[in-house]
Amino acid sequence: MARSLAARRAQGRVLNPALVVATFDKLHARVNERFPTSGLAQVCADLALVARETAGRARRLSRPYIGLRLLAALTVVAAIAGQIYAARLVDWSLIGRKVDAPGAAEGLQAAVNLAILAFGALWFLITAEQRLKRRRILNALFELRSFAHVIDMHQLTKDPTIILADGPATASSPARRMSEFELSRYLDYCAEMLALTAKLAALYANQSHDEVVFAAVNEVENLTSNLGRKIWQKIMILSQLKEAAAEDGVSD
Repeated sequence: MARSLAARRAQGRVLNPALVVATFDKLHARVNERFPTSGLAQVCADLALVARETAGRARRLSRPYIGLRLLAALTVVAAIAGQIYAARLVDWSLIGRKVDAPGAAEGLQAAVNLAILAFGALWFLITAEQRLKRRRILNALFELRSFAHVIDMHQLTKDPTIILADGPATASSPARRMSEFELSRYLDYCAEMLALTAKLAALYANQSHDEVVFAAVNEVENLTSNLGRKIWQKIMILSQLKEAAAEDGVSD
C-alpha cells in the first residue's frame, strides 16, 4: 500500500504523456468546433498527431539501446584480450636485464598505442547511445520550434484594436470577420497550443539527463513563453478596450 502510494506520488511529479495527448485531442476538438474551416484547426490537428508521436518517441528513447551496449561490452572484452596478448609478446626479462632496449621500447610503444586505440573505440561506443538519442531529440525539438512559429503566424494579424475600433481598411488589409468574442477565443486557443507545445518538449527532458537536451528544451520553452506572452497582451488589450467601450456607453 505504501509502495503504491509512493508510486502515485512519483507519477504526479512527472508529466504524463497520455494526459498531454488527451489534452491536445480535447483542444483540437474545441478549436475545430469553434473554427472548423480555419488554418488553426488544421495546425492543432497536426500538433495532436505530433503529440502522439512524441509520447511514443519519448518512451522509446527512455529504453537502453541493447545492441550498442552489447557492442560496447564486446569491445571491452576484445580490448582486454588484446592487451593481454600484447603483454605476452613482450619479453619482460630483456627489459629487466636492459638487453635490446630499442626493441623493448618498440614493443612497449606498440602496446600503449593499442591501448589508446582500444579505449578510444570503447569511449566512442559508450557515448554513441547518448549522441544518437541527442540527435533524434534535437531533430524533434526543431519540429516543435517550427510549430511554435506557425502558431504565431496565425495570430499575427489578429489585432484587437481593429476589431473594436472598426477603422477603415486598405486594399492590402487582411480580412477580419471575427467578433470580439471569437477573437478572444482564437487568441486563447493559440496561447494554449503554445503552452502544450512546450509540454511536448518537456517530455523529452523527462527521459534524458543530457545537458545539451536540457538547453534545447529550455530554448523551446522560452520561445513558446515569449510568444504566448504577446498573445496574452492582445487579450488584455481586448479586455481593456471592451471595458472602456462599455464605460463610454454608460456615460453617454
